[in-house]
Amino acid sequence: MQSNITKTEKEINNKKIAIKKKFDGIVISDKMDKTIVVRVDRVKIHPKYKKRYTVSKKYKVHDEKNQFKEGDKVVFIECRPLSKDKRWHVVKSS
Repeated sequence: MQSNITKTEKEINNKKIAIKKKFDGIVISDKMDKTIVVRVDRVKIHPKYKKRYTVSKKYKVHDEKNQFKEGDKVVFIECRPLSKDKRWHVVKSS
């Protein structure tokens, strides 16, 4: 199974450009000002028993206009640290 996480460096005209991590998930909380909590689910396979299971992780994501509500599907990428826990900002709704 391929992951949608990419973090590499490309050289374009002798300049290194960092490709930022990109995730998609579901908004589970929008109670904070300009911050949403997004749950990202991944499917992993147990190495011995080959059973599939779901692993989820929560990210605090910057939402400048407070436009996303609970249940929305969003795409977000990494950015500079905005606070202790926020290092992500929303790109679009999917």
